[in-house]
Amino acid sequence: MDSSSLPPSLETFWNLKEEDAFEKLSCKKSGLSNAEAVIRLKQYGLNTLKASSGSSAFVLFLLQFKSPLTLLLIAAALLSAGLGDFTDAAVILFIILVSSILGFWQEKGAANALIELLKMVQIKCCVVRDGKENEIPVEQVVPGDIVVLAAGDIIPGDSLLLESKELFIDEAAFTGETFPVEKNSAVVPADAPLVKRTNSLFMGAHVISGKAKALVIKTGKQTEFGKISERLRMRVPETDFERGIRHFGYMLMEITLILVIIIFGINILLHKPALDSILFSLALAVGLTPQLLPAIISINLSVGARVMAKSQVIVKRLSSIENFGSMNILCSDKTGTITEGKVTLKDALDIEGNHSEKTLQFAWLNASLQQGFNNPIDEAIRSSYHGNQEEFSVQTEIPYDFLRKRLTVQVRNEKENFAITKGALNAIIEVCDRAETNNGQVIPMAKDLEEINSEHVKLSAAGYRILGVAYKNADNEKDFNRDDESNMIFLGFITLFDPPKKDVHQTILDLRRLGV
Repeated sequence: MDSSSLPPSLETFWNLKEEDAFEKLSCKKSGLSNAEAVIRLKQYGLNTLKASSGSSAFVLFLLQFKSPLTLLLIAAALLSAGLGDFTDAAVILFIILVSSILGFWQEKGAANALIELLKMVQIKCCVVRDGKENEIPVEQVVPGDIVVLAAGDIIPGDSLLLESKELFIDEAAFTGETFPVEKNSAVVPADAPLVKRTNSLFMGAHVISGKAKALVIKTGKQTEFGKISERLRMRVPETDFERGIRHFGYMLMEITLILVIIIFGINILLHKPALDSILFSLALAVGLTPQLLPAIISINLSVGARVMAKSQVIVKRLSSIENFGSMNILCSDKTGTITEGKVTLKDALDIEGNHSEKTLQFAWLNASLQQGFNNPIDEAIRSSYHGNQEEFSVQTEIPYDFLRKRLTVQVRNEKENFAITKGALNAIIEVCDRAETNNGQVIPMAKDLEEINSEHVKLSAAGYRILGVAYKNADNEKDFNRDDESNMIFLGFITLFDPPKKDVHQTILDLRRLGV
């Protein structure tokens, strides 16, 4: 993106009033039109930090010649040509070229396959276009877009906050601060440091909880995250295999150089003609270089890459294959790799660990009627109970946030009005002073607190994720708020798990057998 196309005053956009920002970006609250968005996309470019890939294929081909061993062979070919042996020179250069083309072809194909995979997992965000909310790829967001954000969303560009509700943002990438920061729409002084820009959202951060609308000011490399990315851009790390080949190439160079010097010195001591001695030494240097070694390495690694491709493993760099052979520790994420990646409800339990239909019903009401982030846990609860949510309507909601670690929904019908709270067990227990037994009797919380904690330890040890459910009678005339989250009645537990894949046990045994 060309920052010169933006007004200079937008460099400190956190100091602008909402209407001023709209005016300077020539946009309005109903969002950009699709036609205007297309024009701006051409003007500012894609909203991405990746460099243009126009010359990447050429660069990738040149990188095949960076090995000292390859450079040594090129020097040997030039020496052969200098000595008049053009046949040897041509053979050596042909071998080098074949080896490099093999490496380039494999790595280029892997790169293309990776691009196609990334298209399948394209990140999208919600923007307002022509007055309507639409989901578009993050790369197509332009300055002037209005983005709609909820818990779990990434921030697609540096933005000015227009409206928010209980909004907490994770800005650890910029500040190193572990805890989320609360954001509100307000004018901030122009000289405010990044941590004090409470009305600004930055690309690379993400929403922990709450909802918001924001006006995108900067995209791509002109964002704060883009500037950091440019400063920290690093070269691809060298693999152990590449390091070994490099050291081997240096060793061959040293041995060849030493032998050439020694043989040349001996010939001079034996009063051989100086020119003949030089030519003999150079011919020996050519003979000592292993001309076929790069081709052998590339062919073997390419065969390995093809075998792995049959098992749906993409090898982006040929030299990384050898690293698999020296691996003794494999770090893997669990969700979706070892497990199915689908949260499943195991059971709803009362305080004594028995199945509780009321706990399940109340958890289902909370999950079904909440309007925040549509997360897998709520989806698992909704799919495990079939009730009629139209019997109830939502009076108010207190969204989940990082500090409270719970979500409260106040629901009502013609006869009842109560608030249901669901969240981390400890966060639920701390707002409860009573508990309900399976027969509906309400007893003091302290009486069964030890039993509740014991049940929690037992379920956690079995590998389940535990949520607590509580409720409290509420009033039609008053919306439930954070301060009302106290003196609630603890109802029970929700247990969830992510089932392991069918073949993962055998996979782990195979890895152990291979020494991993």
